[in-house]
Amino acid sequence: MTASTLRIGHLWRDGGWRHDECYGVDAQGFVSDTPSGPVSNCSRVLPGMPNLHSHAFQRAMAGLAERRGPGDDSFWTWREAMYAFASRIGPEQLKAIAAQLYVEMLKAGYTHTCEFHYLHHQPDGTPYADPAMMSRALIEAAREAGIGMTLLPVLYMQGGFDGRALSPRQSRFGLDVDGYLELVRTLRAEEGPMLRVGMALHSLRAVPAVALAEVLAAEPAREGPLHIHIAEQIGEVQDCLAAYDARPVQWLLDHAPVDARWCLIHATHMKPAELRALAASGAVAGLCPTTEANLGDGIFSLAAYLDAGGAFGIGSDSHISVSPVEELRWLEYAQRLKTCHRNVAAHAPGASVAQVLWDAALAGGAQASNAPIGSLSVGHRADLLVLDETSPLLAARDDDSMLESVLFAGNTPLVRDVMAGGAWVVRDFHHHDEERIAARYRHTVEKLLSA
Repeated sequence: MTASTLRIGHLWRDGGWRHDECYGVDAQGFVSDTPSGPVSNCSRVLPGMPNLHSHAFQRAMAGLAERRGPGDDSFWTWREAMYAFASRIGPEQLKAIAAQLYVEMLKAGYTHTCEFHYLHHQPDGTPYADPAMMSRALIEAAREAGIGMTLLPVLYMQGGFDGRALSPRQSRFGLDVDGYLELVRTLRAEEGPMLRVGMALHSLRAVPAVALAEVLAAEPAREGPLHIHIAEQIGEVQDCLAAYDARPVQWLLDHAPVDARWCLIHATHMKPAELRALAASGAVAGLCPTTEANLGDGIFSLAAYLDAGGAFGIGSDSHISVSPVEELRWLEYAQRLKTCHRNVAAHAPGASVAQVLWDAALAGGAQASNAPIGSLSVGHRADLLVLDETSPLLAARDDDSMLESVLFAGNTPLVRDVMAGGAWVVRDFHHHDEERIAARYRHTVEKLLSA
């Protein structure tokens, strides 16, 4: 990569539009204050959005779990369908699915993804000769697509709070503490400008308390982000109360050094005291509104959390939708449906809902990713979105109404060009390798679904 220059007419930064900015992009893909090399002129630019929660393989099953079962359907019945689908996926299939997903993410405006990865072994639970083989498939897919990644290998040890063994369908997820820590060390040797490696605990039900403490005391946990699924379902809360005599978020806050390195995924079902304590910890709430709606999880208490000063970011999780606009729009819309009021995220008179949501998701996503992203400023990675100002949806929009229209004016794609790590990966709505990646994806999914 050679150094280049960006001339930007309107740049979203620090909560507002800045005008006539000029930046350099160095050979490592970071923003510098010394413009040089080829010039790109950009009119209206937003920083790229981080996606803080992804299970890439689930993109290929989107739409395949929407028929009513014999009883009441829930997250738990969906999970069985997901397990069955996951059992068909090996490294090449995972790479093909993930690369297609990452192209879709880039075209939608995500320039970095946090991959919460637990498909470690072969479908029958037998380890691969290279324990990192499935992780490497995701890394290769991200490099193919050109998206930044925080890879989060997952510790998954038991089938429930009662300590039951993993089921046959869960056996490919399982690692003991030593094997898990060695996997993290192996993957961290591959870190670079576009790759970070953190750690993830699947959930309190899947990681015994003793193992959780052992992992957090180990050397790899002293740096990098820590993610965990928590309080997603009412059933999980009830089981945690029965096992630990505490609700999940409260138990975690009482038994782990939760701070700004942590990201609590979903955290849907909290009492007010838990919500305030989570906000005070500095951790990020990882919200995935379209998946949470699809699975019937519930609605996060956004207004109270923002009032408490809480940080949040967004993720597309199961990828029934791959759009930061839709995640943020439905985060706000769910609050409106719950409270019967409008403009819930913006409490101050005259405040912009879009500004509150976009800026919070940028900051929270960057924090949860442990990457220098979320702002087009010196020392940050050059991740940016160029808006399509020719779209009728943005007609006659000025600085005061532009971002609001991007989030709330419709579903037409408004991201024309995308730069990730200083490289143009999308131009005129077209990813540079999308035809080849899509053809491989179609072939892969056809074979998976015919097996």
